[in-house]
Amino acid sequence: MDPQQPDASAAWDDEREQDILAALPRLTQLGNVLNRGRLVERAMETAAIHVDRPAMSVLLALHMADRPLRIGEIAARMQVAGPHITRQVNELERRGLVLRVTDPDDQRARLIEATPDGAAAAGRYMRTLIGWFSDALADWPRQDRQDFGRLLGRFADDLTTHLAALDDQPASE
Repeated sequence: MDPQQPDASAAWDDEREQDILAALPRLTQLGNVLNRGRLVERAMETAAIHVDRPAMSVLLALHMADRPLRIGEIAARMQVAGPHITRQVNELERRGLVLRVTDPDDQRARLIEATPDGAAAAGRYMRTLIGWFSDALADWPRQDRQDFGRLLGRFADDLTTHLAALDDQPASE
């Protein structure tokens, strides 16, 4: 390679770095808005749901799946260990928000299903969030909203995959 010619891949890496550096403050801002703004807690208060955050996540996983799930499936969707889900399911079951049903494909296994009260709570929560997000995006053109959803989904999926690969690498000494 000619030492006078700039390396195209190095220039691309610099551009990519600059793009990411420009986005980082916005990602930090969004994280702060979601966490410090107590989005989950506010939505649960508005929807009159009285469970803790992890239990709400279990109800949402069931709501989004629109079918009963095994404990392991819920854990995978939430990216947590199964024992955490078991504790949450036990509490939700005690409160009458979920129940265990027999898996029709394996009579020995149990699925977790939202009760009508649990499904209603998850629905109220989702309607609350959708209302807030709709209000925030009210002035956006439809194409911008669609692009935002598509790109945010792609980013979340790619980052999740990348971080999972890092978790699978052996720790360097």
